[in-house]
Amino acid sequence: MVKGSSAGDDAEVSGTSSEAMGGVRSVQRALEILNLLSEEKPQITIRDIVDNTGLAKTTSTRLAQTLVNAGLLWATESGFMAGPGLWRWAHLARSAWELPPEFRSMITDMAREHQETVNLYIRRDVRRLCIAQAESPRPLRHVVNVGDEFPLWAGASARVLLTDVEDSLLARVVAGAPAGRSDLARLREAVAQTKVDGFAVSHGERESGVSAVAVPVMDNGQVIAALSMSGATPRFAEDRVRDFASALQSAAVAMSGRALGSAVRSSIS
Repeated sequence: MVKGSSAGDDAEVSGTSSEAMGGVRSVQRALEILNLLSEEKPQITIRDIVDNTGLAKTTSTRLAQTLVNAGLLWATESGFMAGPGLWRWAHLARSAWELPPEFRSMITDMAREHQETVNLYIRRDVRRLCIAQAESPRPLRHVVNVGDEFPLWAGASARVLLTDVEDSLLARVVAGAPAGRSDLARLREAVAQTKVDGFAVSHGERESGVSAVAVPVMDNGQVIAALSMSGATPRFAEDRVRDFASALQSAAVAMSGRALGSAVRSSIS
């Protein structure tokens, strides 16, 4: 038997839902404020918050003060900067995601030797997340920062990360692509070919003039990451692509089955 609810019950449920939604909005707004901080702008003002979030001044002030009280912002005479409370989170994130020193040295040496940017990506649902990088020393280079995310409908690293995933995930990846940029049959075929070849190559698929080569990093027979090399397309002729793939595969073998940070293995789903 299904019981009907009284008017009082409806009001209580409605109030609870409203409070929950308000709580979620407050968290989202607080995160938007923290995201205004960057290396280029290490300090923000209430005016910055108002201009960039659209929040009222009173709301911006209240949220900023809440973040100060939590230690996530630090109040100064001229605004707010990152607070000491972020150190604990930064330490936890570093412990979970940072590569072992020998692997950091490996990708740095590879970038220096081959003069191209080296990145390590993991899959995060229908996107790929950069968790390590070594920039090319060339003036004209491809720059992807640690923490940057990109869609999986294009790119060499994307095809590597999609190896052996369910067809339903491929369909969701394609659904998120701009019109005409990807289709399920083509993506399925490209991923299958990547598995056969052991590496993937892309030329201008996501960004015009940029090419990349990527190989899988394995653990217990599963692809846990994609190790890539990227740069200006004219430098990625066929003979160079083979050299890049060989270097990446050697590094990936060294990484495979090793601890790449506790969060990397847990990211496989």
